[in-house]
Amino acid sequence: MPTPKPQHRVRGSASGRPIMVLLDLLGRRMTLRILWELRDQRLTFRALQEAAETNPSVLNVRLKELREAHLVALADDGYGLTAHGKDLLQTFLPLNAWADGWARLWDGKRR
Repeated sequence: MPTPKPQHRVRGSASGRPIMVLLDLLGRRMTLRILWELRDQRLTFRALQEAAETNPSVLNVRLKELREAHLVALADDGYGLTAHGKDLLQTFLPLNAWADGWARLWDGKRR
């Protein structure tokens, strides 16, 4: 599956609108986990594989896509988020806080 790019058709949308392209990319297996593991530090391939608990094949594909999307970059000390990748994660922080509050609604309701 090719790396989703704005102005190109993606799964679930023929429009190529940037938000649809981003959601397609983020919805791919392990993408969010990889971004999350890189939120505070650069990691080598092996360290990222261990932290994300994934196999090397999936990790290779996702890193290729994330690099092409300008969200992750490779340097001598490993993989890390680009400025765009950091900005994207900053937009997730309020969503993460909202999800934590939402999860509290379920506390005590489990059977």
